Amino acid sequence: MDSTKNIFYLVTTQNPKQKLLVLHNSLILVLITFYFCSCSSDTISIHKPIRDGELLISKSKTFALGFFSPGKSTSRYVGIWYNNLPIQTVVWVANRDNPINDTSGILSISPNGNLVLHRNLSSTVPIWSTNVSLPQSQSNSTSVVIAQLSDRANLVLMVNNTKTVLWESFDHPTDTLLPYQRLGFDRKTNQSWFLQSWKTDDDPGTGAFTAKFSTIGKPQLFMYNHDLPWWRAGHWNGALFVGLPNLKRDMAISNVSFVEYDNYVALSYNMFDKSVITRIVVQQSGFTQTFSWDNQKTRWIRHWSEPTDQCDSYGTCGSNSNCDSSNFDDFKCTCLLGFEPKFPRDWYESRDGSGGCVRKKGESVCGNGEGFVKVVSLKVPDTSMAIAKGGLSLEECKTECFKNCSCTAYAVADVKNGGSGCLTWYGDLMDIQKLSDQGQDLFLRVDKVELANYYKKSKGFLDKKRLAAILVASIVSVVLLLSCVYCMWRRKRKDKMIRQLNQDSSEEENDAQSNTHPNLPLFSYKTIMTATRNCGHENKLGQGGFGSVYKGCLVNGQVIAVKRLSKDSGQGKEEFKNEVTLLVKLQHRNLVRLLGCSFENEERMLVYEYLPNKSLDFFIFDQNQRSSLDWVKRFDIICGIARGVLYLHQDSRLKIIHRDLKASNVLLDAAMIPKISDFGMARIFGEDEIQARTKRLVGTYGYMSPEYAMEGRYSTKSDVFSYGVLLLEIIAGQRNTHCEIGRASPNLIGHVWTLWTEGRALDIVDSTLNQSYPPAIVLRCIQIGLLCVQENAMNRPTMSEVVFMLCNETPVCQPQKPAFLFNGNQDFQESSTSGGGSSINELTETTISAR
Repeated sequence: MDSTKNIFYLVTTQNPKQKLLVLHNSLILVLITFYFCSCSSDTISIHKPIRDGELLISKSKTFALGFFSPGKSTSRYVGIWYNNLPIQTVVWVANRDNPINDTSGILSISPNGNLVLHRNLSSTVPIWSTNVSLPQSQSNSTSVVIAQLSDRANLVLMVNNTKTVLWESFDHPTDTLLPYQRLGFDRKTNQSWFLQSWKTDDDPGTGAFTAKFSTIGKPQLFMYNHDLPWWRAGHWNGALFVGLPNLKRDMAISNVSFVEYDNYVALSYNMFDKSVITRIVVQQSGFTQTFSWDNQKTRWIRHWSEPTDQCDSYGTCGSNSNCDSSNFDDFKCTCLLGFEPKFPRDWYESRDGSGGCVRKKGESVCGNGEGFVKVVSLKVPDTSMAIAKGGLSLEECKTECFKNCSCTAYAVADVKNGGSGCLTWYGDLMDIQKLSDQGQDLFLRVDKVELANYYKKSKGFLDKKRLAAILVASIVSVVLLLSCVYCMWRRKRKDKMIRQLNQDSSEEENDAQSNTHPNLPLFSYKTIMTATRNCGHENKLGQGGFGSVYKGCLVNGQVIAVKRLSKDSGQGKEEFKNEVTLLVKLQHRNLVRLLGCSFENEERMLVYEYLPNKSLDFFIFDQNQRSSLDWVKRFDIICGIARGVLYLHQDSRLKIIHRDLKASNVLLDAAMIPKISDFGMARIFGEDEIQARTKRLVGTYGYMSPEYAMEGRYSTKSDVFSYGVLLLEIIAGQRNTHCEIGRASPNLIGHVWTLWTEGRALDIVDSTLNQSYPPAIVLRCIQIGLLCVQENAMNRPTMSEVVFMLCNETPVCQPQKPAFLFNGNQDFQESSTSGGGSSINELTETTISAR
């Protein structure tokens, strides 16, 4: 009988025995329903284990955890796989080397708080365990330890009431790297994150191939075959791994995060389009392959794999030689300049280059007129024997290498994108590969004879080309002459405009030089007036502290935004020049793009890309507008702003402190991608500078860090504070300076801190979200925000740490007391120096503190 019939008979029958039978059947149905409902939860507790045949399902039903048998095997394993795909694709295995031979397995929480796997109920010795110890403070909390499967396929063992993470499967990957998972190592905790292939399709046991970062020398990604190097992705040059040619293409659709400092290295990724299902797998063959799911074809699509050719294999050509896969000859190896084959017979007769090359006999490269020659576009040698020194220019790196006769080569990584700077190699150079693009230049040490021959050969090549060059020059001489005349006229006109910008006094006019970028377009006053219809009121987008912003359209149809500085604004020529100089050098997805400027007729105007969705404050501080921002959009904005600030602090060619990061200075494009704007108050820091002091406070009260507002000290941690305030505002939908009647704290930071200490931090979440948000992630973001606004600047995380915490499910430390900049007697109306309100307009006196 089903439940409807049971209820009907229970009501209508007069037979006591029949009623008893109906109640009995109903009770059985309830128990069965409860049993199956409990099997599909996302949590294992000490009172609720799972057995073979039962599943854990993540809240979004994306992933499942349970017992499975791979391929043709009958052995049973505990694993995690995609729940809604027609093809079972396992991404993690617990007992990969300890299978169960029947279906009696049980996964449970042990009395000591560990997640354990037993062969059956009667077994006392687990075949797999998380093997962690509870912290002393949690030693009496084993009864509230749970294991929860997250929507990112991370199985987390934690203390339920405090959310203290004890263990997580993301720290113990198998053969698959998923979004937000990481590869790398942490020497302080003796933790290493690496991928290891399955033995076969039928056996997920530990295979022969391991992808992990080396801990010797400059960290680089390797594939090992039984602990021997199989192929090398190379080191991070600031933009990508030089040995992964396909990574550059994939980075257009994914966000690749690489963090390296002191004893910590971590690589992770996530997709810009969260609907894309993707994974990276180390195959049993030693190939690393990237897959994405095709819903239409209902199958996995392979995008790229490594290694791809002979030269990708580690040490194909031995030491001191170059492997070039573009050679038409089957033999791909060439000795570097100044070297000869170590085993000539193998090299020339057997075409075996694995023995490598050695320095030619009789050559001396130590104090005998030696020099360096450039070898272009390479996957530079194995950096295990290299030394990295940041902050050195190409010439300084050369000097550093020249000091030591053992230094055989040097290279400079892409510093402007966060590279390591100077790399110097000592001894043999191993695993060099010629790349068609994205390679680095290597400067090789050679003796004076080789150096002379190199320049002689280069000169001979130029002599052969000289006649052709003269002929071409003769044919086009008239055209070139006319072009030069025109360019000189344009240059003269441009120089005159630039001198007008830089001229602060008649004395400075004589020796003033342009600080603007040579490729920065200069718009005429007439062009801008035409585009904006004479800056008409109907084209006005908004009013800022330094003037108005207008929408315009150029004759080519391009829509622009024009920032027209008022003549009596707080931003003078220095601030204008500063913004132009900075913005033209900054190129990032999350920074507003400067198209050009104009300074004619005492007018100073900046021309930006037009962003149709205005600024962030238009959305989050408006009751009607902020309802259009769901949690996914807010989280993307939070992460985008963080990446933009990280670029300013670390990844750009300049180390820049914004000093006025706030909601109104974050613009949104058509896709709601955030772009940081208004760099008039930004300051450039040197590589070794950590903080500066000023008597002229700029910025907006409510976003200023305490050390800046009270003492005039600013650093990257000042921007971190402002970012923390902005993060909390996005979550709450309130200004930090908003004073709510009946609330104990006069500002948002204090209110959030109070709720945090009371365990009610989620009460601050914007009510327009209507509970449609992941509580764990939001709570994590609030915790990160509180870490950013801590009173002591030293305790605040760096922006690289913030980005990593946002993109990864790693444990986050507890915040300390934040800074309270206001008291109940002050007026909390937002004031900004951009608006000329509460700034201290004194002569700026800046002191730079170095490491």
